[in-house]
Amino acid sequence: MERRPLGTTGINIAPLMFGGNVFGWTADEQTSFRLLDAFTDAGFNAIDTADTYTVRVPGNTGGDSERIIGKWLRHSGKRDKIVLATKVGGVFSETKRGLRKPYILQSIEDSLTRLQTDYVDLYQSHYDDPQTPIGETMDAYAELIKAGKVRAIGTSNMSPDRIEASLAVSREKGFPAYQTIQPEYNLYDRATFERDYAPLAASRNLGVLPYFALASGFLTGKYRSGADLAGSSRTKYVGKYLNPRGYRILDALDSVAARVNATPAMVSIAWLMARPTVTAPIASATNLTQLQQLIGAVQLRLSEEDTRQLDVASSEG
Repeated sequence: MERRPLGTTGINIAPLMFGGNVFGWTADEQTSFRLLDAFTDAGFNAIDTADTYTVRVPGNTGGDSERIIGKWLRHSGKRDKIVLATKVGGVFSETKRGLRKPYILQSIEDSLTRLQTDYVDLYQSHYDDPQTPIGETMDAYAELIKAGKVRAIGTSNMSPDRIEASLAVSREKGFPAYQTIQPEYNLYDRATFERDYAPLAASRNLGVLPYFALASGFLTGKYRSGADLAGSSRTKYVGKYLNPRGYRILDALDSVAARVNATPAMVSIAWLMARPTVTAPIASATNLTQLQQLIGAVQLRLSEEDTRQLDVASSEG
């Protein structure tokens, strides 16, 4: 299995991360265990989650994904084989949110307890917190890294300007710096990343871990009309893709998939894996059939013709 460097952390990961947002939501504990076993048995080693997953799901309290992963780590004994990433800064509750130092120091303890481990490999700012001085946030991360509770830090959903400002504070104050970014990027959602984030990642040698790699399932080809979304938990996410450009992308995916004997999901992931600056897309699966498609994408090599057809279909011009 190929390994790619995660920024300049010295950590290497396989070219696909499992997105833990489904654990405790559309994948129950038993299913989650099966998925994680199959994923790691296939040679993959990176799992991404967050403290707030799945706080908005009725009946859940937040931290549910971390709890499931923690139980799996204990039962499987695979902690030393896993690059484990989680996040802080999302809205856990009205009083538990943001990137103030005291909150970060408490949140890591809560996450470590749920994950049943004494460290995380990558701790990420889930959302920016403009009300908190950048230096305060980075000071908190410095303390966690010094204590051995965090190996490296990254950020998600942060503007390029704020990422640059954070990197500058780290340089000036001698704090650890963000090593990864987690932007939205896929065949449909391209423009913002390619214009604003890709140059930053290349110039600062940042690892790139795109989320919504399959555009909330749209790029699997499963949802081709409003009727396909009836009763689906994806309705509010996928509806925006049901337009002429979205259908054009699906047509190109169907064409390439038929040519390379793959599925649209496999082609979508393979396209993303091959993009400049991308370290590893984050993708989720809720059953073993879906997971096998993700795994198969790693071996898929698209030709120049395939890539060109997808690029033209997904262009916004």
